[in-house]
Order: sequence, then C-alpha cells, then structure tokens
Amino acid sequence: MKIETKIEKFNEPLYLESGRLLEEFEIVYETYGTLNEDKSNVIIICHALSGSHHAAGRYEKEAKAGWWDKFIGDGKTIDTNKYFVICSNNIGSSYGSTSPLSINPSTKKEYRLKFPVLTISDIVNAQMKLYKKLGINNAVAVIGGSMGGMQTLCYAIEHPTFAKHYIAMACTAYTRPWVIALNKIGIEAIRHDKAFKNGEYDKEDLRANGLVGLAIGRMAGLIAYLSPDLFNRKFSRDYVETDGLYELFGRFEIEKYLEHNSYSFPKFFDPLSYLYICKTINIFDAGRNKDSLEESFTKIEGKLHLIAFKDDMLFFPEEMEQIKDIMIKIGKKEQVTFKLVDSSSGHDSFLVEVEKFEEHVKNVLKD
Repeated sequence: MKIETKIEKFNEPLYLESGRLLEEFEIVYETYGTLNEDKSNVIIICHALSGSHHAAGRYEKEAKAGWWDKFIGDGKTIDTNKYFVICSNNIGSSYGSTSPLSINPSTKKEYRLKFPVLTISDIVNAQMKLYKKLGINNAVAVIGGSMGGMQTLCYAIEHPTFAKHYIAMACTAYTRPWVIALNKIGIEAIRHDKAFKNGEYDKEDLRANGLVGLAIGRMAGLIAYLSPDLFNRKFSRDYVETDGLYELFGRFEIEKYLEHNSYSFPKFFDPLSYLYICKTINIFDAGRNKDSLEESFTKIEGKLHLIAFKDDMLFFPEEMEQIKDIMIKIGKKEQVTFKLVDSSSGHDSFLVEVEKFEEHVKNVLKD
C-alpha cells in the first residue's frame, strides 16, 4: 500500500464558531493509495478523541500499525487499490496539526490555555480547506467513528454535496450528560494535578514522568470504551500473581490493565489537547443547539449510513437510532440506513470488530 504523510500550512485565517479565529494553521494528514486522474476516488476518514492521521499501514521500524489498519488497505474494506484515502489529524489534537502547544503568531508564544475552544464544525471546515488546496471537490464517502462519527454527521449536514455517502459509526447527534460526566472526571483530575501547573507544565517532564490527572481521565474513558461483558470475559476476578490478596494495594488483573494503559497515555498525548477535545465533544450538537434536530437533518442531500454497536456504553445504540427515526420522519427514508452490530467489545467495537460490518460497508460503497 502506498502511504504518505504530509503537512499543509495555511497562511490564512480560520474563522471559528466562537467568533475567534486562528490567524494561520497547519494540518498533518496521511494518504493511502493513488488519486485517479479526475480525482473521483477519494474517501475521507475521520478520527476519534485520541486517534491521529495515522489510520493504516506501518512505517519501517514502527511497532504498531495505524488505528484502523483492519479496515483500510490493499484488498481490505476500504480498498486502497481502488480508493485514495485521506485521514487528517484534527486541529487541536496532539499529533502535529495546530494545537494548544502551537505558536500563536501574534504573541510568538505557545497558545496553551489561550487556544480557542473548537467545535466539530471548525475541525471539518479546516479539513475542507485542505481538500480545496489539494484540488479535491468531492468524495465517494466520509467515514468515521465516535468523534469521527460526529465529524461525519457535520459533513453530511454542513457540506451536503461533498460526498455521496456519509458513514457514521458509534456516535450521537448531540452529546448527552453521561458522556459529559465521564469527561468531567478527566478535566477535573488534570486541572487539579499540581504537575499541570495551570497549563504551563514542561513538556519534557510530562514525556518522562507522565501526568496522573490525565491518566485518571484515561481510566474513566477506558471503562466506557469497553463493556462489562468484555471485562468479565477478559479478566474475570483474576488477581495479579505477584500481588498479595491481603495487601491493601494488591491488584486484580483489571486494575493492572487500567494502570498500564492509562499511565502510559500522558507520555504521548498532551493534556491540553485532551481538555480542548473533551470540550469539543461536550458541546457537539448536530441541531446547532436549536429546539429540534429536524431542521439540521433536512439539509442532508447524500446518503447517511448509521452503524451502531449493541454493547456501546459511550454512545448508546438508541442515540443513533434516533437519527434514523428523524430522517424517516422528515421524509428522507430513502437516504438513510441503520445497522445494529451484535458487538462484544463495547464502544471500541468499531475499531476491533471490523469483520462484523465490513460487508455492509462494501455494499454501501458499491452503490
């Protein structure tokens, strides 16, 4: 598979929903496959909270393949022998696009806590500027899960003629109190961690020592990303062999798992990015904060394909089913499909149980 990573710089302002702007910005993006002559074979991939532009493939000496490598590649569901796939790192994220640690051109200092709050629409509008610069006016499909699914809905509503298909997985039309409450754990833990230093921490210190507050937030997330049944199957009540049962801080295997996957997280993901992304997710509302979602969904012109996961405990299946019901109510029954996957890995099923929905996506793309 042909894979390339590039950076695009924009010496122009990005006007934000908040009324603020980014005077200039950068987007890191990765492409897979080959763009055909008339640029008609493009598929856009949108990533989730801690994801990046590195969605598939593996670079030399890289230990781990991209986060959706099961889904994207030569001969895979998103076949890079046929499609030219683009995945951008969201602005605000930790992997190279403009973020709180970028230099503010006005002050010549890092933004830190002076970075503007972004919306899903802002992220999508930045990506649209990238496609325009690349001479890409249309896509076969926009596909994303979780926060990437929010972006997909935003594309469908705000850029309704851009793609033929919009495939949104494991997401919601607006963020409910349950997710806002989960995010609050991480937000408070980070803010009150002394090592955070009100956003003025030393980056190298964090890479070396981590940040307990962010690790705690990650733990809360991991619990919601998976599912009770998965925990039962994977860990049961197994106890760490080297820990004593009657030691106060002796651990069950599930505790060891949470520690391992959470305390490593701050060494590669920035806490300021985490705070800003949580805020972006919290304020997401496809209805643009109006009394009804119906007005927004009437703008959709392409085909909207919704894929929910039975044991998703972050964005519950009924949240996606509500979108389907609204589409039918407003007379767009022929423009919407809904698939409920009999998943067993919780919210993260869209990443790890590709085999349960890959044929559905292939059939969508045949249309």
